[in-house]
Amino acid sequence: MRILNIICSVLFALTVNYAWAGNSIENTAGTFAEVYEKLNSVQWGGKNIGVVIESLENLSPNAHLAATDERIILVWKDSIVGNFQKPVVGDWATYGKITTALIEKMRERDDYLASLSDEEIYERAFAALMQGIDESGKYISKQTLLNSSGNRILTSTGISGWRDTGGEFRVGAVVKGSPADMVGVSVHDLIDKVNGRDVSEMSDAELDAVFQGLNSGTAKLHLLTPTGNRNVVLRRATIVLADADIIYRPIDKSGLLEIVVHEMTDNAANIVNEALSKYNDVDGVILDLRSAKGTDARAATKMAGLFMGAKPVMRVTQTAGEDMEFVPGGTAVTNANVVVLVSNTTSGTPEAVASAFYENGRGVLVGTPTAGNARIATHIDLSNGAALELLNKSIKSGSGQVLDGRGIFPIVCLSNIRSNKQQNAFFVNVINNDFKIQDFNKSDKVNVDAVRRGCPVIASGDDEDMMSAAVATKILTDKTVYHRLIAE
Repeated sequence: MRILNIICSVLFALTVNYAWAGNSIENTAGTFAEVYEKLNSVQWGGKNIGVVIESLENLSPNAHLAATDERIILVWKDSIVGNFQKPVVGDWATYGKITTALIEKMRERDDYLASLSDEEIYERAFAALMQGIDESGKYISKQTLLNSSGNRILTSTGISGWRDTGGEFRVGAVVKGSPADMVGVSVHDLIDKVNGRDVSEMSDAELDAVFQGLNSGTAKLHLLTPTGNRNVVLRRATIVLADADIIYRPIDKSGLLEIVVHEMTDNAANIVNEALSKYNDVDGVILDLRSAKGTDARAATKMAGLFMGAKPVMRVTQTAGEDMEFVPGGTAVTNANVVVLVSNTTSGTPEAVASAFYENGRGVLVGTPTAGNARIATHIDLSNGAALELLNKSIKSGSGQVLDGRGIFPIVCLSNIRSNKQQNAFFVNVINNDFKIQDFNKSDKVNVDAVRRGCPVIASGDDEDMMSAAVATKILTDKTVYHRLIAE
């Protein structure tokens, strides 16, 4: 989501008079009041409401906001254009009116803000406030919540990529079955014009609005391809992405089950549960958490419980609060051996799930260190159907090991196995009990940066996929290797 802004007319001298432009402004002021009131019920990470309001200055480079003990002042360039008496804490209605007034002042003076619709500027303002509290804080619109229920749903052309040195857009990936895929857009195609405009002259925000959004829309793209130049017309359409993908690999009489988790949700846990029930005689499971993210502690606990039953998965703590322990109910649905793949993009509750496999001796961790971004969101519903999200709770492992800022470290570092020869030597040494493994998860005083340097991120995704598949398969099909690594 991009930055945000809002609006309302204000006249004041020593006292402040509010001139509302209409019901939409009044409703917005009321929503701001509700936001402040509900945020007051959770911890703001040491921030106060003055600091939060000051974050609105991020809506324009010409704005500067200062909230003193007595006044809220808006400076535009070198001139004071707003000077409000600061309400007492708890007078949320007045705070809401002042907020809308401040945004209207900025909108009157900034051509870009003035060009935005009410909906766009409101969203930018709400997001700016949330980021003033927590850099990862979010305002989630009603439409976004509707579009993200159940599976992950995008309204998109299905294209992602990057700018090249000339400012044109290089296609890096195409979602299968998406509008772009249907008309034959391919990886490495170059997009140099959109709706007749040179891409090099378009902002990233303008390109983003073309490729994805909350509503359908049509765009004409001019492609430079190895087989010639051509025009294609794309309409953004709904693309449903499952929270987890299941791949069965037959090997001899049985096989391996590969589970790729994208988002650690209830839906993902249900997909995995169904797969484990269907393939209940596999030789092993590869649980791929390399790109998994999530902030739902209960969903992650449910996922872990499918493999290990009623064992502690994580503890969650809020600033100055007591830990809350999360333990699955019921029993495991599989006793198959597990290799858990992790990387620097394993983030949030999936880090706790990986840690639970490690602490309970239930699986071998393979890959590179996780992100160390292990936090849980406080989700706050608003009466307008939207919601707020604060990542204000940190995650610990089931035994109490801090994960936020640290992460979990693999037992087998993939970036240190760069060839088939090194891979074979590794397994021979494990079998011969001659592998000098060092488990950095056991020490509270480990130098995290040093571990990350020693087991760096793998630059090539193709290399990582190939090596992870080979290593995971070897570990799961050679019981001697598996049990040797579990014993570590």
